[in-house]
Amino acid sequence: MGNTIACCVSPEGSPKLPRQLADRQENYQLSTDVSDDTGPYLQHISDREVPDELAQESHPSDHARASTIFLSKSQTDCELRDKRKSNHINHVGHTSPGPLSKKYSSCSTIFIDDSTVSQPNMKNTIKCVTLAIYYHIKNRDSDRSLDIFDEKMHPLSREQVPDDYSRTDPEHKLIYRFVRTLFSAAQLTAECAIVTLVYLERLLTYAEMDICPCNWKLIILGAILLASKVWDDQAVWNVDYCQILKDITVEDMNEMERHFLELLQFNINVPASVYAKYYFDLRSLADDNNLSFPLEPLGNERAQKLEAISRLCEDKYKDLSRAAMRSFSADNLVGIHRSNAVLS
Repeated sequence: MGNTIACCVSPEGSPKLPRQLADRQENYQLSTDVSDDTGPYLQHISDREVPDELAQESHPSDHARASTIFLSKSQTDCELRDKRKSNHINHVGHTSPGPLSKKYSSCSTIFIDDSTVSQPNMKNTIKCVTLAIYYHIKNRDSDRSLDIFDEKMHPLSREQVPDDYSRTDPEHKLIYRFVRTLFSAAQLTAECAIVTLVYLERLLTYAEMDICPCNWKLIILGAILLASKVWDDQAVWNVDYCQILKDITVEDMNEMERHFLELLQFNINVPASVYAKYYFDLRSLADDNNLSFPLEPLGNERAQKLEAISRLCEDKYKDLSRAAMRSFSADNLVGIHRSNAVLS
């Protein structure tokens, strides 16, 4: 008694029931019927989005709306802030009489590089990924590590590890040469480098550890090993890495891979939105550190190729959407919303 909506009242039969409440009750009854009779209710994508307050507390390698760790660590660097300030003064104050080093698009000319989300530039992507790892090491909170990644306990070569190996931060060039050697020898793709960074940050957050001078090589090796198997169609075997790093055994590689997966809680999924977030954050990192991507004017031939690729992707997603809709029965269509995909 006293309730506005009773179980015996229907939305169409009661003129006293407000229309908004009636619609809400009808939607609730539809969703309940679908979940009970035809299986789990398929939510709309907007219903599955993470709220802003929860996204800030979520792991950046799992949710697209959580900011990446490497970008925040790079923005806290004092040298980077000074470099930004000097670049701003030179650009706004026109203190440099020479031409601007950065090219800007205009109404008549559009500058575009050869790096996209689906096909990143190999050299520049590895430079950005290794720079992100460099800032991870330089601006780390502490030196939390695990024995499985300690280079002293699991050396990659027969050369003696220096006594101060855990106190000397590696330079960006050293990290770049290490990663570049692995990618060149294993013939990995640029997309694999981005996934490597995703797995690296996921390991640091899940295991609550830091990448530091004593473990950076083995952590990067484990992330590359896992990313190459998950991302590339023709994955590199563990024994193939032993041919690149000749002083490491297959048993050590297998043990490291097993521990890496356990620390990730076997979560190797990389959503497309997370991948795209890391790609664009790496481009922001490159722009902040004057790592310019090679720019060329957009010509007719390149414009036609981009238009053809865009049309091909659009037709592909349309075919997938039709196939997905045909796979549902008429009962499952109740409560399912469709939205247009935005292709970038």
